[in-house]
Amino acid sequence: MPKRTVAIVPAGGSGKRMGGPLSKQYFLLAGKPILAHTLKRFQESGAISAVILVVPADDVEPVGKTIVDRYGLTKVKAVIPGGTQRQDSVRNGLDAAGEGYDIILIHDGVRPFISDHLISRAVREAETFGAVTVGCPAKDTIKSISSEGFVKNTLPRDSIWTIQTPQAFRTDVIVEAHRRAVADGYYGTDDAALVERMGIPVKALAGSYDNIKITTKEDMALAERIMALEHGL
Repeated sequence: MPKRTVAIVPAGGSGKRMGGPLSKQYFLLAGKPILAHTLKRFQESGAISAVILVVPADDVEPVGKTIVDRYGLTKVKAVIPGGTQRQDSVRNGLDAAGEGYDIILIHDGVRPFISDHLISRAVREAETFGAVTVGCPAKDTIKSISSEGFVKNTLPRDSIWTIQTPQAFRTDVIVEAHRRAVADGYYGTDDAALVERMGIPVKALAGSYDNIKITTKEDMALAERIMALEHGL
């Protein structure tokens, strides 16, 4: 029986770092909201069976109409309210997904340049290893800095990656990881961290430096250049 995969897309960010009241996921990129571009990637991926979209509570109804319905995103099975923190929002997504999916893929709503190849590979590797994260080797020298602002030490760059999404997991693995995190009152920086603390190895896949998370005006400028290159402009 083919494996069924649901993508949980948390999109609960604010627009503070963009310098305006509009949340970053709704900023227009090539005439469409960033979030619409991201969801379109999953709409078109044969590896994805369904999508659960998690947005701020006040945005549930308008996002359903102005993004999901408007752009024909039929794989979005639910638009639900998020929680206080990203981890809470993902957990809400897990609850909404329910049973019936073999793989859970989690991806930031403001990473619109995820490729179908990487989506498919993350799903396949999650079937094999149980837990997968995507990232890229660090290009810059990485130093640990003290609270007083002085360098403590230089970290070995050859073993340092900057982590992205998607992250993909067997359903039983990520559900149990979130259950334990709630029980322990633990918040991690990403979903893979919740799995790591259970002692389960997380497979790292090389991603793309173009798979950026758009959070600042500088990111937006870079996104426009990436989009232009994708369309041969």
